[in-house]
Amino acid sequence: MNTRLYRLGVDVGGTNTDSVLIDITNANDVKTRGVVASFKHTTTPDVTTGIEIAVQRVLEKAGLSLEQRTRDIWSLTIGTTHFINAVVQSDATKLSKVAVIRLAAPYTEECPPFIDFPEHLKHIICGHTAILKGGLQVNGGLVNDIDEDELIREAIVIRQKGIKSIVIVGIYSPLDTTGQQEYRARAILLQELGKSVNIICSRDVAQIGILERENASILNASILPYARRTISSFKSAMKRLGVNCPLYLTQNDGALTSANEAARLPVRTFNSGATNSMRGAGYLAGLGLSVGEGEEGELKRENKSVVVVDIGGTTTDVGVVLPSGYPRLAGAFAKIAGVRTNFSMPDVYSMGLGGGSRVHSQDGGVIIVGPDSVGNRLEQDALVFGGSTITATDITVHAQGISDIGEPGRVASLAEDIVEGGRKGIYKLLSSAIDRMKTSPEDIDVLLVGGGSIICPTSLRGVNQIIIPPHHDVANAIGAAISNISGEINTILIPPSPNPSPSEMTQMVEGVKKEAIEKAVKRVRESEGYAGERTVEEVDYEMYRPKVLGDEWILSETDLQFVMEGCGVLGTGGGGSPYPTYLICLEALRKGKTICVVDHSSLPPDGLLARGAFMGSPSVGAERLRDPRHLLQGAKELAKYCGNIEFVATFSDEIGGSNGLQALALSGYLGLPAFDGDTMGRADRLLISYLAVYNRPNALVPCALSDGNGNIVIVPKVKNDAMVETIMRTVTTEMGSSAALCPAPLAVADARDYGITRCLSLAWWIGRAICICRQKNMISRVAEKILECQNGKCLFVGKIVKVSREVKAGFTWGYVRIAPLLDDEKEESVQASEEQRYEPGTTLRIPFQNEDLCAYLEKADGTRTIVASVPDLITVLDSQTGSHLGTPEYAYGLRVTVIVLAGHPLWKTEIGLNVGGPEAFGYLFSVFPPSTPPDTLTRIEHTFVPVAEYREPKSVVAEFRVR
Repeated sequence: MNTRLYRLGVDVGGTNTDSVLIDITNANDVKTRGVVASFKHTTTPDVTTGIEIAVQRVLEKAGLSLEQRTRDIWSLTIGTTHFINAVVQSDATKLSKVAVIRLAAPYTEECPPFIDFPEHLKHIICGHTAILKGGLQVNGGLVNDIDEDELIREAIVIRQKGIKSIVIVGIYSPLDTTGQQEYRARAILLQELGKSVNIICSRDVAQIGILERENASILNASILPYARRTISSFKSAMKRLGVNCPLYLTQNDGALTSANEAARLPVRTFNSGATNSMRGAGYLAGLGLSVGEGEEGELKRENKSVVVVDIGGTTTDVGVVLPSGYPRLAGAFAKIAGVRTNFSMPDVYSMGLGGGSRVHSQDGGVIIVGPDSVGNRLEQDALVFGGSTITATDITVHAQGISDIGEPGRVASLAEDIVEGGRKGIYKLLSSAIDRMKTSPEDIDVLLVGGGSIICPTSLRGVNQIIIPPHHDVANAIGAAISNISGEINTILIPPSPNPSPSEMTQMVEGVKKEAIEKAVKRVRESEGYAGERTVEEVDYEMYRPKVLGDEWILSETDLQFVMEGCGVLGTGGGGSPYPTYLICLEALRKGKTICVVDHSSLPPDGLLARGAFMGSPSVGAERLRDPRHLLQGAKELAKYCGNIEFVATFSDEIGGSNGLQALALSGYLGLPAFDGDTMGRADRLLISYLAVYNRPNALVPCALSDGNGNIVIVPKVKNDAMVETIMRTVTTEMGSSAALCPAPLAVADARDYGITRCLSLAWWIGRAICICRQKNMISRVAEKILECQNGKCLFVGKIVKVSREVKAGFTWGYVRIAPLLDDEKEESVQASEEQRYEPGTTLRIPFQNEDLCAYLEKADGTRTIVASVPDLITVLDSQTGSHLGTPEYAYGLRVTVIVLAGHPLWKTEIGLNVGGPEAFGYLFSVFPPSTPPDTLTRIEHTFVPVAEYREPKSVVAEFRVR
């Protein structure tokens, strides 16, 4: 008897529930791809009934007996947007109030839970928050141990509020392998509240990055009760159908997760519908097939990526599938219903356009299609089916003369202006969505799938050809059926020796890979047995003009966004993530505070500047968020020591990363303007790199250092400037590798003459360029546009293939290796890209010590050539979003673009190169001979060659001052 191996796939959409049965032994047949049968049914209000009917009918169509259902069906996989829809729609009937207990005190108080949630969603979900003692340092030491009495007091409040969903999140909890504070806190709360509550520990939900991990945990806790009820009903339906195979749900990244795991972590399934669509479309088109596996389709021969347009009854999802058959992923961070997370997610644009979209006629004859829809009532409400609502389907049936949908005669009398307006509206929406997903202006192929695909015009702007694969109407269900398993591990590896050999490092990495595979297999085995939303008007970034009154630039939320993006680029991988400090400044503006910036020319030369920056490893900032109040604490103690001091402005010692925004945060706190400049024009690891100390002995003292945990150190006098670095770095390391540093007050004249002016302006211009590219869908031109703000060069475009990173002595040390994109990873053929010029096997390697130090090309034979080095600014950009990446965010698989910007002339003086050039880091070389070991630096004489001449930034104040 010829036994078949079947996989069932189901996708639950807002309008239809699709089911498909695939014979995986016949999956390489390019004509059928193993599809045995498919069925489409209207999504039912309770979801489960629709699933049950769809599965029953597809099994009947395939002719499977009860015995075959039991024996030959290996799995049933369900993809659903049901859970994320509840969040997107802010459905208070499906979302639970959540209490958040953060184990972090005294840190993170300026970035409380829900700080970056959309207001309407926060209103529904936020039930209670508390920041209590707890958390770890980056080295595993305690910030504070948890306080049982504190937790019991919060439990009483939570009980009084009637909250049943709780999130516990602790600083560095994913790395807590000994004390396991989150689990201990959970046990205490369960003892007080009983087992009727749902308690989510953030370490079980996501990885390093406390804000993003907390956000994901909150969403998970809020939807958890509803998800458990829903998944339980799925299991009951399977029993009634006689299907005894394992039940899986698809995750955001397209991988499988067991039903039990999905009921525990539903947030990981939120965006699976779009992923299934991309995977299913690529599968049906034959993407990813190896040569010899059947006939090659046109897409495969050309070996290029395609845009997938999935039109349903209510919404349209547009994404990009690579030649490998997998969807293009979003950048290092992704938003779920407007909430920032660090999950691996497909890069998808969704809009309210589908077969059931209502067509509206507005005053003046303007025709609007969507975004509202009749949804699953299409066959009752649409004109063509005898209803009274004009839908996109009605427009299409009339315009294209379709005869096999409903009763075409019912739409024959539609006014031509409505039909033509609706047709143009659909054309414009789809063309714009496709253009939004492209990274270059060249025409691209489109795979058209989905039950509502009939509304798509036969041609679209910017599209080479529209391809409709077989079984296109159930592509989502097919994507669910073909999903694979995955496992993820997040850990810190401690080498067996201070200088591990390459073989030892490989052995360690292989051990973690094995652990991830075992985790994935275990996941499979376990499965066997509101109103009042705040409206934000979109800003046209290219037309935006900042508010400058006299000599003061009054910052808006848009300005903050620009500066945040620019500071990240100028951070060259270091300085800490600017995002949390950006949120703090944003919150200050929304509370009515004013943040303003002034040019040095409007300040008295002898006026004093209040300085402040954070010292330590940027990796720590991902969990121990940098709080400007710690700078205030240090500044107050320093003021006591120095006597009464009056300041004229605030000042950032380094513009790069989080520190670049500290002067803005202090501006809001102190009511002083921020000085448009800094001491280095970038981020740099050493205090002695502050340009203002040149030939000015003791310019750094007296200074203060505060850890925000009750410890403040003042250094009144030192033998030389280098001792300030030695003392403060040692203390910072003991404080957990992060502390707020307040150097001696600086005169405006010194900042002007020995510092770098108009850095905030430069950050603004760079951020503006990034945001314009993002808004105009020109991500592939981000590097080019940044280089219009400051001279420099694009060095490399590729994918991160290796990262080595460790925190020691108060720094983040390591390197990143970047390889050119493989043919099946490229989105388009751009012959002029830098990567095309390199020999096969060439990679770019960037060592870093907080900041990126140099970049060198390494050929396959081991020969290495430096192409850029400090003091020029080497920055790694996320190719998907155009945003900067900090060294803590370098991760395997990220697609990146590397640029280098010209450093300020002061860096290129003899003293500047001595403290901030290649020699200061031990890089006296330009070429490595092939015999050089990978981690050995051979000292070959090399004179620093600037990448370009530095260009003085345009002052925002001068450029936009009202004349």
